[in-house]
Amino acid sequence: MSPTTTLDLWPIGNCQVSALVDRGGRFVWGCVPRVDGDPLFSSLLGGDAADSGYWSVALEDSIAVEQEYIRNTPILVTRHRDSQGGAIEVIDFCPRFQREGRTYRPVAFARIIRPIAGSPRVKVALRPTCGWGGGCREQIGGSNHLRLLLDTLALRLTTTAPIAMVQEERAFRVERPLHFFLGPDESFQGDLASSVDLMLYRTTQEWQAWVRGLAVPLEWQDVVIRCAITLKLCQHEETGAIVAALTTSVPEHAGSQRNWDYRFCWIRDAYYTVQALNRLGALDVLEGYLGYLRNIVDAARGGHIQPLYGVLGEAHLPERIVEALPGYRGMGPVRAGNQAAEQIQHDAYGQIVLCSVHSFFDQRLFRIAGVEDFESLERVGERAWANYDQPDAGLWELRTRQSVHTYSSAMCWAACDRLANAAERLALPDRQRLWADRAEIIRARIEEAAWREGTRRMSATFGGDDLDASVLQLLELRFFNADDPRFIDTLTAIEKGLRRGSTMLRYDTEDDFGLPETAFNFCTFWLIEALFLTGRSDEARALFEEMLSRRTAAGLLSEDIDPASGELWGNYPQTYSLVGMINCAAMLSKPWSHIR
Repeated sequence: MSPTTTLDLWPIGNCQVSALVDRGGRFVWGCVPRVDGDPLFSSLLGGDAADSGYWSVALEDSIAVEQEYIRNTPILVTRHRDSQGGAIEVIDFCPRFQREGRTYRPVAFARIIRPIAGSPRVKVALRPTCGWGGGCREQIGGSNHLRLLLDTLALRLTTTAPIAMVQEERAFRVERPLHFFLGPDESFQGDLASSVDLMLYRTTQEWQAWVRGLAVPLEWQDVVIRCAITLKLCQHEETGAIVAALTTSVPEHAGSQRNWDYRFCWIRDAYYTVQALNRLGALDVLEGYLGYLRNIVDAARGGHIQPLYGVLGEAHLPERIVEALPGYRGMGPVRAGNQAAEQIQHDAYGQIVLCSVHSFFDQRLFRIAGVEDFESLERVGERAWANYDQPDAGLWELRTRQSVHTYSSAMCWAACDRLANAAERLALPDRQRLWADRAEIIRARIEEAAWREGTRRMSATFGGDDLDASVLQLLELRFFNADDPRFIDTLTAIEKGLRRGSTMLRYDTEDDFGLPETAFNFCTFWLIEALFLTGRSDEARALFEEMLSRRTAAGLLSEDIDPASGELWGNYPQTYSLVGMINCAAMLSKPWSHIR
């Protein structure tokens, strides 16, 4: 076991299940049968002395471990070397490819151990957890497989390795490639070794073909491609839902109690994700998510829309404390479910419209939106119109107080403004005028209620004079132009009050848990965008490069960062942070014409 648990982790997955692999090559987090399910691998939240919740391949007398992804895939290669010159490589992946006209993405994890040099000896330890940190029932099922009996499903490990040596965690020499397939509890069809090798080949091809279709910027291509692949891993492909992160309960900073379950689909986070991937031309993620959104809107029947839902569209996500898991580095609590689903957050209406309006214009889509879709979207717009000046919990999901938040109001303005655009596209002049007039009314109200002439800044709330990084999004929403003196003065005030070196706080006032201690990575990327758009491009590039230096070895970021130490905190990998890297790279990069 590593002495200290960290977020220096490598995600693998297939848009059905995923796992996080640590720097020693151990699976330390992964849920089944979906991202929001029971953690089969849970040692990430098991404290530093966790003796279960992982799957390791340990080389005897190991002196060095190196890791990298197969190019343009989420397939991980871990190379181990011992002091006598022995070496192995371990290839970890979740199968995903087209088969018989459908996407094959089973609840399955595959591993291949290949001897590279010398006479390496390994010990394989599969120590899953069931029922949120409890033990799993195991059964030897024959000469080459082991059954794991969970509460809701059964899994089977089929392998060409000696199964008894695996079950008893005894060391053995690796003299030929060994294959492991942990998947559905059914007999493996065909030869295991050749089948898993073929899965590896086809999964590699599938991911590399997807990446080949991305419109990446000239600079920072490796950054953008890795973020795009990981964002796609955060989509539950069956329904189109996009989760905010692959983990739960990694604290926002040490001992903070700010431990939340992010394995659900926030309307807000998903909007930013599809916006970033649209810039790269990844329309499959958008189309899948729009299908998910249509189901959410249908179920709401013109009424309240929650800020988040389950990956199957579940509205009820009760939050509970998991007592069996001590938490990341022992810093509990571990939470399953999220009470924020019960909150009022009016920005969701704008984000639904902003995502959906794309489908009225983009001729590449399989399904172009029409009048019926517009009428359905108008029901969302009516909610925005009715609530734009009403208090809510805000995008930071305050649990004990409500205000009229400028960000939420601006999103409601955007809903009306973009509905006017869609109506114009559909040649519906009466509806276009209605929504344009409403947008103007909301704009005037925001400008009157949020601007503070005395301090020369836009307040985070209508009733106060609070600094909040979210106000920078008024530029992205096209509420302000970059040369508007009100925006420039607001940017100056936010930098002065919330910037901490090369990072940005969300806000600097006490919330439900006191003063925040870590910076929010997405807010730093908002600052970078604002700097660039207001003519400070050299500063923007320097700050972007600084943020890139904070990434894990896998090229990713979590939600938060300690401004002093640079240590990452919060759930991982965080879609917000990945979106920020994509958006800033696309904005700051030299054009392709630079090399032509």
